[in-house]
Amino acid sequence: MPDNLNKGKLEKIYENVKPVLKDTKRTSTPRSWRLWLCLGITFFLLLGSIALNIWTSLQLNKQKANISESTMMMRDFKNPNEELIHENRVLKQLLKAGNFPFSEYCNGKEWQPCRKGWIEFQKKCYLFYNESTTKNLEGSQQYCKDKASDLVTVDNLQEQEFLSNHSTYYYDDHHGYWLGLRKVNNIWQWPDGRHDTLRYWMDQPFGGSGPYVLLIPGRPPTKSWDTSDAAFHNRLICEQEALIIPQTHSTESFENLCGETLQD
Repeated sequence: MPDNLNKGKLEKIYENVKPVLKDTKRTSTPRSWRLWLCLGITFFLLLGSIALNIWTSLQLNKQKANISESTMMMRDFKNPNEELIHENRVLKQLLKAGNFPFSEYCNGKEWQPCRKGWIEFQKKCYLFYNESTTKNLEGSQQYCKDKASDLVTVDNLQEQEFLSNHSTYYYDDHHGYWLGLRKVNNIWQWPDGRHDTLRYWMDQPFGGSGPYVLLIPGRPPTKSWDTSDAAFHNRLICEQEALIIPQTHSTESFENLCGETLQD
């Protein structure tokens, strides 16, 4: 009898606990599902962020490569023009004036860096005016200007020796070739404003004490400059930059111009 009574009590306790266990199972399942859902969403967001970062990095690298390539192409495109036009003042001046003398740069069908009658030396062209009719300083300056050049500027001993070797004696020891050197405010200056540092003066000047300079032929190169006034008539030397075609620039177009000039 007591055993049956205890058994009955246990059954009642179990009946009371059973609904609680069922409710616990019902409530635990949704929580677990939400947790896995959150973890899944977090995982895909993280994966998407990584993928976006990788894609952005690839696009930036691609843009950098395109910019670098474009810069190199622009540099390759500009270099020939800069060498041929910007750095060659004579070509820039002649093209601006609209009277570029193509025929004077043609030796047959070949393009040459200096005009006919000019001599090339160290990427520059020189015209030694040896006509019987000499010119005063103003006439000499204008003569060179008409040819898109200036009276010569001496930069170094090699150039001075070149000028001396190509100048010829005429009339007497007092006559020579006009240079671009002149005295300004008691300072000897070249046409580009640079002060002279060479001082290739004669030991005993022949001429007067004028503010302009002649190169006297037949003298030692380092002792061949003499002063003169502007009214004295002499020969002259013009100088301009040589039109050297860069290696990156095709000579075909220039040679074609020479061919067209011959046909004309």
